[in-house]
Amino acid sequence: MAKIKVKKVKSAIKRTLRQKRTLEALGLSKIGQVVEHEDTPNILGMVNKVKHLVSVETV
Repeated sequence: MAKIKVKKVKSAIKRTLRQKRTLEALGLSKIGQVVEHEDTPNILGMVNKVKHLVSVETV
């Protein structure tokens, strides 16, 4: 499996609870924070739900 880097670029203020929980599940709390994950279907689905709040880069 390849890895992806997910970076939080926008705030979660005024977002739905589901989107906030998705960001928490990805391990993102602060703007500018970067986490690395395997590109499994579960992770890609979570990234797709909050794609307007994060940027994604393949490693």
